[in-house]
Amino acid sequence: MPWCKIGTKSDLSDGEVMGVEVEGVPLAVYNVDGEFFATHNICTHAFALLSDGYVEDGKIECPLHQGIFDIRTGKAESGPVEDDVRTFTVRIEGDDLLVEI
Repeated sequence: MPWCKIGTKSDLSDGEVMGVEVEGVPLAVYNVDGEFFATHNICTHAFALLSDGYVEDGKIECPLHQGIFDIRTGKAESGPVEDDVRTFTVRIEGDDLLVEI
């Protein structure tokens, strides 16, 4: 699988999320306590961009129906979401953030 640059560490402050698209895949990229994570950017319950959601305590809350996912694992934690969101591996090279698609 190819590693693709999705930004730099300085693009995201702690507790922030940003949306990017890599090779046609919409991603939400997160900074949680200085660690970087990526999930698919579309909520599994209804079409909503998770990057428009609210990050708190390592969780992302969907802006449409307030479903909650664990950012690290993608696990659906609170209804109405039932299906987990896909996660992607992020690595850091220097200041660059790379994701494996």
